[in-house]
Amino acid sequence: MPWAPDYLTAEQAADFIRLSASVPDEEELATWCTAASRAVDKKTNRQFGQVATLTARTYRRPAVYDPTTRLWLLEVDDVQDVTGLTFGGVALADAGATLLPDDAVERGRPYERLGFGDYPGSPVVVAAVWGWSAVPAQVVGACKLQVSRWAARRDSPYGVAGSPSDGSELRLLARLDPDVHTSLAGLSRRRRVG
Repeated sequence: MPWAPDYLTAEQAADFIRLSASVPDEEELATWCTAASRAVDKKTNRQFGQVATLTARTYRRPAVYDPTTRLWLLEVDDVQDVTGLTFGGVALADAGATLLPDDAVERGRPYERLGFGDYPGSPVVVAAVWGWSAVPAQVVGACKLQVSRWAARRDSPYGVAGSPSDGSELRLLARLDPDVHTSLAGLSRRRRVG
């Protein structure tokens, strides 16, 4: 799986929206799948792909001391596969670093920070297989919902679907589907600023 892939294929989207003659062709569906995938990335402030090999990244932002854990915390990109992970060319176990959060594996989440007993200095070079080992099901579901919304929008050029006289009027606003927000609850990442 590549970095920042499409989380939904055109075939999956066609099955979900029950492709009919009024729905666009596979090429347009593929475009919507890409757009929905990037909208999910933006909403969650992360991506759900994975680099193919061990890759070094340089972090220039200094670590921040956390008095609660008594560790210096360095925010890093998401990582689930810790095979070969190194800090400054030293294996993680020998570097005295701790992967955080502690419950990442149990929750099916990535590690987001490294904790150090001593200040690690700056810049810091960390090598890892960055990203998620698998795309979470709720991400795929959110993409399906968003593509479905855009498919409905195609037949409602003024942003209104249904009929006001039948009581089935629905406004298709220029934002993510509310159910997409609900689907992605808990996957958003807050990144430290400053």
